[in-house]
Amino acid sequence: MLTAALAFAGVALIINVTPGLDTLLVLRTSIVQGRGGGFVAALGVLTGCGVWALAAAVGLTALLTASHLAYDTVRICGAAYLAWMGASILWHARRREPEGDSGGASAAEWPGGSTPRGWFATFRAGMGTNLLNPKAGVFYMSLVPQFMPRYAPVFGTTMLFSAIDVAELAIWYWVVSGAAAALGERIRRPSFRRRMEQVSGIAFLGFAADLLAEDR
Repeated sequence: MLTAALAFAGVALIINVTPGLDTLLVLRTSIVQGRGGGFVAALGVLTGCGVWALAAAVGLTALLTASHLAYDTVRICGAAYLAWMGASILWHARRREPEGDSGGASAAEWPGGSTPRGWFATFRAGMGTNLLNPKAGVFYMSLVPQFMPRYAPVFGTTMLFSAIDVAELAIWYWVVSGAAAALGERIRRPSFRRRMEQVSGIAFLGFAADLLAEDR
């Protein structure tokens, strides 16, 4: 079991540090809202991973690989959600022009914010982005069984490997959030943050288009 867990951890680490949608969300949120916002977004993503892991452990994610309709339903909903997020970010970046040349935008001036409502919106964005991406569910369904030792309990082993994956992601997001927040603190120019929002919005629209155009 130890050998299998270590092998899984190595492969999962490579996949986790590969730039993707969830990492982009944590990166963007950390720059705009600070490290606290990045942590909340990461917590939302990790919560989504936990839900997918539990679904894989009880066999629900097998439905995504077996049913074309189920996969397409999640895929289309995910693409619509990402398109809405991208359009919202671009709209806020266009409408809300921060004041001042060196102070930067306060958290309340950008999507999200430091209020309880803002934190909830940030958490919801992280969890929704992960849960509405069928590739996240297929990841647990397709990768975990490849490393599962023979005769090992399916539920317990799946949850163990999933916990390893979530722990690696937590460490990775902690690094990304810290670096991005430090960058955001050093570069306080409103124009930089506005440009970051524009790039992020376009990237989310790109992920939406890619998910929508996927032919399974």
